[in-house]
Amino acid sequence: MLGVTRSDCAARDAADPLGHLRDQFHLPPGVIYLDGNSLGPLPRRAAARVRDALQLEWGDGLIRGWVEANWWDKPVTLGARLAPLIGAGPGEVLVADSTSINTFKVAVAALRLRPDRRAIVTDRNNFPTDLYMIGSAAELCGQLEVRVVDGPEGVVGALDGSVAFTELTHVDYRTARLYPMAEVTQATHEVGALAIWDLAHSVGAVPLALDACDVDFAVGCTYKYLNGGPGAPAFLFAASRLHDALRQPLVGWHGHARPFGFEPAYEAAAGMRQFACGSPPIVSFAALEGSLEVWEHVDLDALFAKGRALSELLIECVEPSFVPGEFELASPRDPLQRGSHVALRHRAARSLVVALEERGVLGDFREPDIVRLGIAPLYLRFVDIWDAADALRSLLATGVVDSPA
Repeated sequence: MLGVTRSDCAARDAADPLGHLRDQFHLPPGVIYLDGNSLGPLPRRAAARVRDALQLEWGDGLIRGWVEANWWDKPVTLGARLAPLIGAGPGEVLVADSTSINTFKVAVAALRLRPDRRAIVTDRNNFPTDLYMIGSAAELCGQLEVRVVDGPEGVVGALDGSVAFTELTHVDYRTARLYPMAEVTQATHEVGALAIWDLAHSVGAVPLALDACDVDFAVGCTYKYLNGGPGAPAFLFAASRLHDALRQPLVGWHGHARPFGFEPAYEAAAGMRQFACGSPPIVSFAALEGSLEVWEHVDLDALFAKGRALSELLIECVEPSFVPGEFELASPRDPLQRGSHVALRHRAARSLVVALEERGVLGDFREPDIVRLGIAPLYLRFVDIWDAADALRSLLATGVVDSPA
């Protein structure tokens, strides 16, 4: 028997100080969107900002947009607007390229800062593109050893004086397990290594304090919780204390100290500008710019508290249906060890996700047996979580999903 009713949830929505933010998004009627951790919905301001970029800046301004609309500096100015969301200081964030490309950039930059070290430590459950990119960096930089371990304890146990850097995903993309960033970064620094963090499932979802945790490098995307749109540009962070010694591998004219000198020899620009490569995607930048206009009016403490409350509500509502070995929680039960999605393990998870979508609940499936439900408190309501859980309970109770896909 549930201890919470739909009326209870409606009352919580009525008192929600963030409830008005839902109107900032285009949300199709009849849909409960629990896949914002894969692609956030369209912010209304993003649509308006893209129209302006197309019609006014490009259409009317033509090439003058590079100066009049300040297109050239967008990677830096957007980085400055994003920095408060990850606990970064002035001049430490650049918006550019993709998470994969930025992972390669910071991996090689870290190896160049530790040229005498021959090992890298990462987690077996890291996002695959991270494993691919650091593996490629290790190969290109001289067949370095990549130590692939399990969990924070494994990472700390693999650290020694031969390690150049650790590269880890802060929130596990399958289970939502939250890595202890401060503790692992400290352990990494104790052996003289550098710490790189992937924030793809963290930014806009859980509290982040990169400078307070003394993080060296970080990367992340903007199309999930930040709602920057499909193919939205990624970002990268490098601690300011490292800037003068940095050498990133993908050097291009946008990262040159004098880009319009068109010199044959490369000289890196100062600070984060050196991580720029080629021309930025201005239309995609415009969409992200519109989304960040929403974020600049968000009380982050209230947002993260609501996210935890929504996740706890979802677990509370489906917990009575748990059957060990058949249907169970795959995420940590402790909310302080969990990111902002809930992973449920079921033998017919793929079919369950399809059946939920037919009932207007959009989640997603992760191999081999995980139903993944994203909790994005900017636009989700407590009644949305209650209704989604009710649909899930109904499917399980009626046996609609009774065999693996």
